[in-house]
Amino acid sequence: MSDPAPQLQAVMLNALPHPVVLIGSDDRILDANDAAEHFFQSSAAYMRRHSLDHFIPFGSPMLELIDQVRDRQAAVSEYRVDVSSPRIGTDKIVDIYASPLPERTGHLPGGVVIMLQERSMADKIDRQLTHRSAARTVTGLAAMLAHEIKNPLSGIRGAAQLLEQSAGSEDRALTRLICDEADRIVKLVDRMEVFSDERPVERTGVNIHTVLDHVKRLAESGFGRDIRFVAEYDPSLPQVLANRDQLVQVFLNLVKNAAEALKGSPDGEIVLSTAYRPGVRLSVQGSRNKVTLPMEFCVRDNGPGVPEDLLPHLFDPFVTTKTNGSGLGLALVAKIVRDHGGVVECESQPRRTVFRVLMPAVPIDAAAAAKRG
Repeated sequence: MSDPAPQLQAVMLNALPHPVVLIGSDDRILDANDAAEHFFQSSAAYMRRHSLDHFIPFGSPMLELIDQVRDRQAAVSEYRVDVSSPRIGTDKIVDIYASPLPERTGHLPGGVVIMLQERSMADKIDRQLTHRSAARTVTGLAAMLAHEIKNPLSGIRGAAQLLEQSAGSEDRALTRLICDEADRIVKLVDRMEVFSDERPVERTGVNIHTVLDHVKRLAESGFGRDIRFVAEYDPSLPQVLANRDQLVQVFLNLVKNAAEALKGSPDGEIVLSTAYRPGVRLSVQGSRNKVTLPMEFCVRDNGPGVPEDLLPHLFDPFVTTKTNGSGLGLALVAKIVRDHGGVVECESQPRRTVFRVLMPAVPIDAAAAAKRG
């Protein structure tokens, strides 16, 4: 009877979600798991015919890392390494974990095993924690503003109205200016008060395509009338567990942002897309259980992109690229998505900016109960 160990080892390697590659003493690729085939966009058979530098850029830190592993005969790790190339694609930022083969496998001297972890997944978790912290900061600020600013403003506005009754035509314009500015500040504070609402979100099964179509119609009849809209929907998508009105608010903000970025562009285009992805497992506020986030909803535009220095802070309050913007729209988006147990992120480069929302689907038992009802 043949030894089942090699087959089991191959199954284990292919079950890993991270790319794993075995490198020989001459940097030739000896084997690769399924995730590595996907990452390098090549079959394992093709990869075995080439050395590693065929796939990654010349002078890549990964090659130096392999040499360090051989010299030290010890595991070495390096984080946030850019291995992008025309062959495997752009935005390939990875953490690299490299380890020498044990000496007992003497038939492969100088062999090194490399595991790659794409940073996009870890960054989603980092951004979610950042958004939660930012939302808590705004919550406290909103409560303070509501109490400390709105009450004095009502007194200022009332006094200006009394002065207006006895003022001349020139002074009346000034009292009207005081009233208008007081009203503007009150509206800003009202928007801030949304952040202090910590009540649980009432959620039901929602058809995301109905929400996106509603937002699309609003945009086409108003601020986005000169922009081409494209819908790329997955018709088999299950319902999302969400509050419909809040979802409308989220995607209306995202679409409006995209439209403003395209202002003056003769070929402006906004793409609304949905897909079912194997989501990451994240903790939901108020629950010890972790959920998967397989529902992916994207708003993509072909505008100039987000400045690189603003991208990490885009969902923080008061961060904006607009001259007259308050910087609260995307912070509110982050809060609503967080309250739904989801994640929102942005990827941007010239002519391609994508806001991606990952959210949980309706649980299978709840969906079945809804059908029976």
